[in-house]
Amino acid sequence: MAKEKVQPQIVDDRFSFANDKVELHDQKLETKSRGYFKDAFIRFTKNKASVVATIIIGIIILFAVIVPLVTPANVQSLMDPYYAKKGPRNTTFYAMGINGTKVDTYTDRTLTYEYAKGIAADFNEEKPVEVLEDSKKSYYQPVVNIEKTEQTMQGRTVSTIYTAAIDKYLSVGFKYIQIEQSKYQVIKDWENEHNLKVLYPLVAENQYSFGVGTDEAANYWYKTNDKCDPVKIVEGEPVLMPFSEKMVLEENYLRDSSGNFVFYKYTGGGSTETAQYKVRVLYYNYYRFMYGREPNYIFGTDSQGYSMIYRLATGVRLSLIVAVLVSLVNFIIGAIYGAIEGYYGGTTDLVMERISDILVEVPFVIVVTLFQLHFAAKVGSFVCLLFAYISTGWIGTASSVRTQFYRFKNQEYVLAARTLGASDRRIMWKHIFPNTLGTLITSSVLVIPGVIFSESMLSYLGIVKLGDATSTSLGTLLSDASQIWTSYPSLMIFPAIIISLLMICFNLFGNGLRDAFNPQLRGSDE
Repeated sequence: MAKEKVQPQIVDDRFSFANDKVELHDQKLETKSRGYFKDAFIRFTKNKASVVATIIIGIIILFAVIVPLVTPANVQSLMDPYYAKKGPRNTTFYAMGINGTKVDTYTDRTLTYEYAKGIAADFNEEKPVEVLEDSKKSYYQPVVNIEKTEQTMQGRTVSTIYTAAIDKYLSVGFKYIQIEQSKYQVIKDWENEHNLKVLYPLVAENQYSFGVGTDEAANYWYKTNDKCDPVKIVEGEPVLMPFSEKMVLEENYLRDSSGNFVFYKYTGGGSTETAQYKVRVLYYNYYRFMYGREPNYIFGTDSQGYSMIYRLATGVRLSLIVAVLVSLVNFIIGAIYGAIEGYYGGTTDLVMERISDILVEVPFVIVVTLFQLHFAAKVGSFVCLLFAYISTGWIGTASSVRTQFYRFKNQEYVLAARTLGASDRRIMWKHIFPNTLGTLITSSVLVIPGVIFSESMLSYLGIVKLGDATSTSLGTLLSDASQIWTSYPSLMIFPAIIISLLMICFNLFGNGLRDAFNPQLRGSDE
């Protein structure tokens, strides 16, 4: 007979519940719904490189928008050939090195020539000439800094070379210009109102003048020999004056029969209003008279004399407009074309792919050149360039969309939607297309730096010429600077930096968008 199984007896007082005061219940998990784009934004902000790139792009865009708005209208189209190819200069930050200077070597003769401009600017009829070193404190003295180097041979000095930093804006010095008689009086009134001199005595044209009839003649106001060395007249004979900070130049100004300085010369015209005067002006102050400001160019000037900061801003604006328009149109065309290929496949895909293969083999440079040759005169270079990009630019986007549609069109959720009676259009754009969005946005964003680079290359090579007196492209700026950038590096540096930043930042920005819009990563960072 089998024994009965005895159940163990549990004595209640020997056992107690742990945490018997805690009420046991099922915990409810609270979740917050998060939309697709909000989720993408959160993932994007976790990519620090992409965030920094976005900030830099934003700064460049603000630069392109704000600078044209704050630039005076009379400066936007101002091309001043006398101030062409000058470095950055701003009187507010002059002491910080933004002073438009260029360091070069000078001989006794050329250094005297630079010093003399500052002396002449402080002209006073009572004391027309002063000691060279006294002009150092002049506001118009172009010589900012100077170092002396003596070259010796066998213990004796054979030559002296000076390394000097010269303010190239002040170094323009004096110019001869033609003005109407009425304008002459306007300038005189302006001088009295602002306590600044614009009009200076003419230089006499005699045996001691140098460069008569040339653009430099206005700056040789002192007596020189036929080699343009400064001289003083001793007993009727010119004696060479070697450079010294103690030297006093002998002036050679034009005077009338009474010994008074002559400030203008009649050159033609019938009436009082139309009579033409030849005058000698200190160009720095003449610029202030004409435009109401000093020649402050924070980024310097380009090879033609336009403001570099304004040209950069318009160049960025033009390049971004071209790139964004091309990217947007290619996004639309490529998405539609690639979706039809990938979704329907078969013969439809085969025919459409052959069309793409034909178009993609056409060299882009030839397309651009043909458009420029045959249509630029009718619709403009800008429109021609857009058509050239759009004619084949969508093919890469279409290929990416096609690949993604082939990848997702046989997934279970697509088959379920089709079984439930969803139309082809709904399946394509509601169920499959969102999965291609990450790749598509990335490829579209990456089109932008590609377009900027290729547009700059085409402008650099001269195939496309964008811009006018009030705007230009970055490639045109690089092209203008290509032959002279070693002497004027700022002409090449600023547009090159802008293009480099746009290329790098848009690539980082595109990579961040690719990860952010990838549905497979949704919720992975929670």
